[in-house]
Amino acid sequence: MRILAIETATEACSTALFDNGTLLDARHEVLGRGHAERLVPMIAELPGKGCAGEIRVSLGPGSFTGVRIGLAVARALGIAWHAQVRGYPTLALVAAIARGEAGGPVTVCMTGGHGEWFVQDFDAGAIPAGAVASLAPEAAAARAVHPLIAGSKAAALGELAQIEPSAVELPDARHALALPDALLTDNLAPLYGRPPDAKLPG
Repeated sequence: MRILAIETATEACSTALFDNGTLLDARHEVLGRGHAERLVPMIAELPGKGCAGEIRVSLGPGSFTGVRIGLAVARALGIAWHAQVRGYPTLALVAAIARGEAGGPVTVCMTGGHGEWFVQDFDAGAIPAGAVASLAPEAAAARAVHPLIAGSKAAALGELAQIEPSAVELPDARHALALPDALLTDNLAPLYGRPPDAKLPG
């Protein structure tokens, strides 16, 4: 069975197509912005225009807009192709990539909102050891972290914690099959990582 992976939760936009566990082709671009314009053309560049029986898409946390774009495209393609759509946590993908390069437990530290960082620990099997925390940099450095740190803010956290960071900074869809199956979900609700800024009136 073919699996299409979509990753849009950060400044990176990536897609990958697998056939029976083998990577057929992939695209990865660091855009900052512009995921809406690039994602569908990137999928169309894959063999068979990326058509697959299963679609795996990032749920975040990360860019609110990026996550929504990825989910909208995944849902639309799922309907068009009669494909199963499953979501996965973005920080878990970063942990899986870092673990694959170095092994052992991982602390992932990614850009959050309002100057905060998303921080989450993963065990040696790339399973979350706790929930995602949205922390100020000083608070992130004050908590216990693993010797292996990955993510877009790993260098900054490593400097504060005096730990050499991993070279893995951004998620990449070509590593999507490294995620434990236990982290895949049919619930396609975005993971925001922090409470909403807007509040309903009382």
